[in-house]
Amino acid sequence: MEITIEARGTRGEVDAGGVGISYLEYGEQGRPIVIVPGITSPAMTWDFVAVPLATDHRVIALDIRGRGLSDRPEEGYTLPIYAADVAAVIEALALEDCVILGHSMGARIAAALGVLQPGAASALIVVDPPLTGPGREPYPMPLESFKQQLAEGYRGTTPDEIKRFFTGWPERELQIRCEWLPTCYEPAIVETHLNFHREEFFELWAQLEPPLLFIYGEESPAVPPSGVEEIGQTNPRAELVGIPRAGHMIPWENLDDFVAATRAFIAALG
Repeated sequence: MEITIEARGTRGEVDAGGVGISYLEYGEQGRPIVIVPGITSPAMTWDFVAVPLATDHRVIALDIRGRGLSDRPEEGYTLPIYAADVAAVIEALALEDCVILGHSMGARIAAALGVLQPGAASALIVVDPPLTGPGREPYPMPLESFKQQLAEGYRGTTPDEIKRFFTGWPERELQIRCEWLPTCYEPAIVETHLNFHREEFFELWAQLEPPLLFIYGEESPAVPPSGVEEIGQTNPRAELVGIPRAGHMIPWENLDDFVAATRAFIAALG
């Protein structure tokens, strides 16, 4: 793997039940924030978000199993197992009073952590999750699209190719995706995408207690207006914040407003 853009965090690894979970750590003090990325987003793809948050927080960005430098077992790509991995990192690093910030797949993992690993985190930020599940509409980005991106990544993709899927991204983030997409294990991506439709998100969401923030892109196909309404009705205890000028990949499209919403929520925790 050829890396031209180096991470601004420090690399570490935790053993999660025999599976090595790699992470990048930024900052040394303040309330810990654990970033749980999306389906094809290793920790390095969140470097540009971790850096501004780390000015007054200890930030841990994860390589979810099957991505980045974490181990890639043949199985174990379900919400309960993903949540157990995150809990293992929290315990191993002694992250007290931490906030979980999960995006897309990571948002579903954050919800599972809140229900299945109570007490692991003190607050959850759930960002634009697939609202999919049995009997629901399919995820807007089909599996074949992910397979195509992976195939291009494995043979060596370019920023121009990446732009077909992610228009408007900064050049640096396009290059990072080019370099780290090949670390994503295809069986993990396939199983996770299938589980978007097998595992019910709203059953988890309904059980979560504050402090709880739901962030969505106001132009996101994954969380349309009807989805925002259902989110609010299913769990009226949550705070909902829409980010303007952003689709599903919110921080890549409107970083300033995303960081501001995250900071405001954490500051209010006291």
